[in-house]
Amino acid sequence: QVQLVQSGGGLVQTGDSLRLSCAASGSTFSTSTMAWFRQAPGQEREFVASINWSDDTTYYQDSVKGRFTISRDNAKNTVYLQMNSLKPEDTAVYYCARRLSYLGGYAPAPSLYTYWGQGTQVTVSS
Repeated sequence: QVQLVQSGGGLVQTGDSLRLSCAASGSTFSTSTMAWFRQAPGQEREFVASINWSDDTTYYQDSVKGRFTISRDNAKNTVYLQMNSLKPEDTAVYYCARRLSYLGGYAPAPSLYTYWGQGTQVTVSS
C-alpha cells in the first residue's frame, strides 16, 4: 500500500521561505512522477510543480516559477518543495501526489494522480 506522509508548512511572513517534504512508502518511488498541488479556501485544487521519474524534468505553475523548486531524493523516497519569496497568495493547503509508475510528462490535472498526501497548511501573512 502506497502512503505519502507530508511534513513542513506553517505560518510565515511575506518574503520568507519554507520547505515541504513528502515521504513515500513502497519500492516504486524512483519510477513515479511526483507533484505538488495546493488548494485555497473556496478554490479548486491547482497544480504547483511536478518532477518526472525518468529524467527529473520539472514543470511549474507560472506564478511560482523562479520562487519554488521541486526536487526528489530517490534514496530517501522523498520529494521536496522549496518555497522562497513567499507571498500571501501562496496561502493554501499543499498536497503531494504520485502518479502510477512509468507515467511522466506534463500532468497538471489532479485526476492524473493516484496517491495523495494528507495535506499541510501554508499561511503567508502580509
